[in-house]
Amino acid sequence: MNLILFKVILGLYCAASISYLVYLAKPASFTGRLSHWLAATGFILHCAFTLFRYHEAGYTPITNMHESFSFFGLAIVGIFIAFERRYRVVILGAFVLPVALLLLIASFSFPSAILPLLPVLKSRWLLVHTTFAFSGYAAFTLAFCAAVMYLIQEHYLKYKKLGALYHKLPPLDTLDDINYHCLTIGFPLFTVAIITGAIWAETAWGSYWSWDPKETWSLITWFLYAALLHGRLTTGWRGRRAAILAIAGFIVLLFTFLGVNFFLPGLHSYK
Repeated sequence: MNLILFKVILGLYCAASISYLVYLAKPASFTGRLSHWLAATGFILHCAFTLFRYHEAGYTPITNMHESFSFFGLAIVGIFIAFERRYRVVILGAFVLPVALLLLIASFSFPSAILPLLPVLKSRWLLVHTTFAFSGYAAFTLAFCAAVMYLIQEHYLKYKKLGALYHKLPPLDTLDDINYHCLTIGFPLFTVAIITGAIWAETAWGSYWSWDPKETWSLITWFLYAALLHGRLTTGWRGRRAAILAIAGFIVLLFTFLGVNFFLPGLHSYK
């Protein structure tokens, strides 16, 4: 049952991605509404899938690569829907939904069997720490997508090539505002994730911080986003610089999420 539901969700995200890309090519109100409802339906079923798996497993289903990729995609779509409603920027979906789709495809490629939970993961902090972490990841992903759109739009303005895509993308101020808003949401969430992770580490391993590769790269990621947010708040970093740093932060974030797990195994390596 869970496998069938997961395939339905995958199909809905695929259809939503295609619909948003069609909207990008030729904006129309019908296509925009269809894209939104495909994404929203996929998100609702994705929430149901996650709850079913939680009920079946008896623990928060964010303990292996299949579950982590799935939950990451769920968080991205959820935050995107909220931003789409607030900013009325339908075209953002053409950049965000394909990312969520890729995460679901990656999730599907990993074994989905529910296995007994490792002793170190049997903690009330599992739900708190992972939920805050992936919610922060999702907000940073939206900041990345808005930054990419900003640089594309700025390129058209800089070289005075006001083609068809220029007239479809939001104004630079809107994209910069989305980028900033995502940072103000993602950074506190990620900060809480690090704090709760340290508390969990103390109960599991007897130390709040052991400089495990995952911990080290999480701290590097935190400092990078802290510097970006500090620059925006105090020195007025905006526009191109902020967009480039948001993209750089996302690359470091991906390494923290994936690269460390595969290339720098440590206490946090669970596949």
